Amino acid sequence: MCGSVRADPGGGSPTPGRWVGVHHVGVTVADLERSLAFWERLLGTSGRDRRTLQGPQLATMVGYDGVRIDSGWIDLPGGVALELLQYLDRDEVPYDPGTAHPGNVHLCLAVGDMDAAHAHAVACGAKAVSERPIDVAAGPRAGSRLAYLRDPDGVTIELVQPPPPRGS
Repeated sequence: MCGSVRADPGGGSPTPGRWVGVHHVGVTVADLERSLAFWERLLGTSGRDRRTLQGPQLATMVGYDGVRIDSGWIDLPGGVALELLQYLDRDEVPYDPGTAHPGNVHLCLAVGDMDAAHAHAVACGAKAVSERPIDVAAGPRAGSRLAYLRDPDGVTIELVQPPPPRGS
């Protein structure tokens, strides 16, 4: 039975029933070189830990016999890593990039200057979903600015600029 558990807000040691944090987000890509280049340009950082993964434990974990995966890591702002994975020897059809599809995920990056971040992402090769960022006029996110873009594999990147502090 799956009971209710709570994360340890103090980030304590891992114990049964306690989530301690997000380690990484993995994204399957069609072309690892292209994706690493995109994310390196976008974030102004270098990829790390580039290698080919293989072996019986990997095959058991991902459910594909004899699988080989090229992987590379990008450190995201805030301490979480993005793992990019290109499955070798498999010819899979990409998902449609629309965010309404069950199973679709997006990566949200907080930005300080929406216009500059949006323009930079587009210059790096991201495709904007809307012509320009939106300004949230009402509700719990009033004053925020939001935008969706797609990376070269169709993964949605959300940019969020929080509202200015009250009174400024």
